[in-house]
Amino acid sequence: MTQDVEMKDTQPHSNSLSSVDPPTLKHLKEIASLLEAGSYTKEARRISRAIRLTFGVRHKLTARVLHFFLDYALSPGSEAHGRISAFLPKGGEQEMEVDTATSAVQPSGKSTLPELEIFCYLIVLLFLIDQKMHNEAKSCASASIARLKSLKRRVADVLASKLYSFYSLSYELTGDLAEIRGELLTLHRLATLHHDELGQETLLNLLLRNYLHYNLYDQAEKLRSKAPSFGAHSNQQHCRHLFYVGKIQTIQLEYTDAKESLLQAARKAPIAARGFRIQCNKWAVIVRLLLGEIPERTMFMQKGMEKALRPYFELTNAVRIGDLELFRGVTEKFSSTFDKDRTHNLIVRLRHNVIRTGLRNISISYSRISLADVAKKLRLDSPNPVADAESIVAKAIRDGAIDATLDHANGWMLSKETGDIYSTTEPQSAFDSRIAFCLNMHNEAVRALRLVSPFIRNSGSVIGKNIVPDLV
Repeated sequence: MTQDVEMKDTQPHSNSLSSVDPPTLKHLKEIASLLEAGSYTKEARRISRAIRLTFGVRHKLTARVLHFFLDYALSPGSEAHGRISAFLPKGGEQEMEVDTATSAVQPSGKSTLPELEIFCYLIVLLFLIDQKMHNEAKSCASASIARLKSLKRRVADVLASKLYSFYSLSYELTGDLAEIRGELLTLHRLATLHHDELGQETLLNLLLRNYLHYNLYDQAEKLRSKAPSFGAHSNQQHCRHLFYVGKIQTIQLEYTDAKESLLQAARKAPIAARGFRIQCNKWAVIVRLLLGEIPERTMFMQKGMEKALRPYFELTNAVRIGDLELFRGVTEKFSSTFDKDRTHNLIVRLRHNVIRTGLRNISISYSRISLADVAKKLRLDSPNPVADAESIVAKAIRDGAIDATLDHANGWMLSKETGDIYSTTEPQSAFDSRIAFCLNMHNEAVRALRLVSPFIRNSGSVIGKNIVPDLV
């Protein structure tokens, strides 16, 4: 019996603060100090830095570390402490109850800053999402949004924008994304009334993602067209907005505008955001094929993207050759990938482009060819391939895709001689489009430098070194 009592007396030392991962807890305390300094001085820049540091230790968080940090940041008996601690697993809490040595070394002054409370909600929500505790994460996110709506502190806008993103993610992981659409609209309206432009930008992207998740493209376009426009405050949110707008324009057959939006999103996205850049490139490939363009091979050979873009590379090859049978084989082979990427409906539209490309190759190769041979070379699988080939050739001639004539009496397609392309205006139009693209990029860079230059003069050389290279 005496031996059991002695073991209980030594147990608190093994669960003391020294047994917790010291670097992780130390980093969280430093982040909390940075948040406090930013809150007192009302500097959103410090809070943004604290959030960036938080994602550096995100995957090192454990339940015990979070329990220790909550006791450090919030008063253990407070209402906020009880609400947030309830979302963590009970195992870490039981270890915390046994720990009596740690409470003696805690600082006497407890911070009750709302920003610190919202930050505690954020790191607990990150932990629950990483641990795949999706139902608990959804409850925590709802509680954090309810608490956030009761605050009216502008310095917490940066924290709020991150909380909105993970609030939507927690509901998306559980398949209940439609439930929060009304709440997101309410939050967007509040952010507009409070002139919180970063919150508006984030919530607008979340609403667009919500609509696109359920294929509500008309509602998404109405929201995008009526939402207030302002300068981009976050490069990540700006890239997301360009991607969502590009998807909407693609579905609505605005291929030229969609191509520009998708390529800008891929170009401006951070190098580390590989998954996002892959999605942008996939949609950009489809749009360029629908426009009748063939993407460069280097687009599919980007570092770290070769495997993900392989189905689209084979699809591009089938469209380039104009082989309808090869096109069918590629779509069947990678049908699961196209369904997962939600591009299958767009790929169905490419069938007409494949036929037109094959017909253009035939018109270049033959000065006269029968419609039966055209149907055979195009591999049309219809009950009456000759009649279908005649209608396809007639439409291509009317649209200007090929320069030929139809001899209905003999059932021939007569191709005209191919002229010198450099005697036409096509090279000039291609050159003009490239010049316009370069000038647009130059104007955006100049505009961004003009906006940043006052901050560089007022903030010193350190901020200048961090901002200017990203813009240039």
